[in-house]
Amino acid sequence: MKLRHPEKVNNPINPIKKKPNWIRSRILDSQNYFETKEIINKKRLHTVCQEASCPNISECWSKRHATFMIMGDTCTRACAFCNVKTGKPTHLDPLEPIKIAQATKELKLKHVVITSVDRDDLEDGGAEHFSKTIQEIRKKNNQTTIEVLTPDFLRKGDVYKKVVSAAPDVFNHNIETVPSLYLKVRPGSKYFTSVNLLRSVKEINKKIFTKSGVMLGLGETRDEVLQVMDDLLEANVDFLTIGQYLQPSVKHYPLDRYVHPEEFAELKSIALLKGFLIVASSPLTRSSYHADEDFSKMKKLREKQAACHQLQ
Repeated sequence: MKLRHPEKVNNPINPIKKKPNWIRSRILDSQNYFETKEIINKKRLHTVCQEASCPNISECWSKRHATFMIMGDTCTRACAFCNVKTGKPTHLDPLEPIKIAQATKELKLKHVVITSVDRDDLEDGGAEHFSKTIQEIRKKNNQTTIEVLTPDFLRKGDVYKKVVSAAPDVFNHNIETVPSLYLKVRPGSKYFTSVNLLRSVKEINKKIFTKSGVMLGLGETRDEVLQVMDDLLEANVDFLTIGQYLQPSVKHYPLDRYVHPEEFAELKSIALLKGFLIVASSPLTRSSYHADEDFSKMKKLREKQAACHQLQ
């Protein structure tokens, strides 16, 4: 029997690079964590915290923070960076908006984040389901602010207006990466479709805060990241998140490099100088990480700006 070369046995396509010492998620073991988990599991809800293997899940759930993922756990797209499974989704659960509202109340959330998988199989991409979820949350939690993190609703026309009409406090849609990497990293999506979605939301309702996020470490250049900032600012985006791409498995898009915290801090300074209202930038920054605190900051800054305009 001829033996294979040992270096060719179990040789992964995209080996995962060892994490540097500055990427360490906080591991907390508390009663709040398990109570949060129990509420979510009991209602058979999905969270992006679990489905996308978020590194901050322990910290957030210990603070009774969770990002609900509606319309199932199966995505119709296959983005090369994402750990959410791809396939044929199941039918929508008509009771899901009510369950989300009840869970929001039980968790006593002051700020709730609602995201979803891509549902290209639905005529409106799930826009109506987003709207119903926002409405149900408000019925039972009239003091809770609501943030949505939506798909791009590509080739669905103006269905996104259903979500805007429900008036979430924050409308988030992640740009994810720079245009040159879209075909490899985010196939099935279009960069300027995402930019234009954010622009359109602000044009319809200027009171809604808009938000977007980008990952670093995929092979982008500094100039490309700065151009993304300019594109988002031109679309009147208020809030930018910048985080480190963490390769979920050997089957996912290969990590190019780990970005040092000092570079994240520098990009934050540049983004603020360019004109973003709020910028969160660090290796472990994710779209909904500290979303409640950041929303409070945005609201105070907006109120301060309005007061300054009145004095002028």
